[in-house]
Amino acid sequence: MTIQGTPAGGFKTIGQIDGTNVLHFSAKQSGSAIAVELLSSHTSGAPVVDGEGKFIGFVSEFDILGAIESGKDLGKVTADQLMNKDHFVADESTTIADAIRLMKEKHLLNIPVVKQGKVAYSVTRHDLLRARIGLGPGIEE
Repeated sequence: MTIQGTPAGGFKTIGQIDGTNVLHFSAKQSGSAIAVELLSSHTSGAPVVDGEGKFIGFVSEFDILGAIESGKDLGKVTADQLMNKDHFVADESTTIADAIRLMKEKHLLNIPVVKQGKVAYSVTRHDLLRARIGLGPGIEE
């Protein structure tokens, strides 16, 4: 059975799939603004990018919760103070199998995907599951 929009032989790389998380933050965005965006988009985290769209870090719900638990004022703390600089990123040639393995081993909920040097989107476990069974993002509709 062939599903329209699925390449012959199925999806092989994360560059072939549509990531559903296009959220990203700027370095000086406040922690409170980040928290609101994460909550309103039902997203667990997103990359922090510089003025040219290049990856500089990643902010997750855990980073926000950690800041709150340590007594930081989310209105005063910024993305560059909250972000994890060692978060994993992938490029569009990363295989889906490698992305799944990395997410599982590192307990990641999503991985930013870099295309032409800039963060294009992040793939989630949900995106990878859809790709593995040959479905596009419209399945939820």
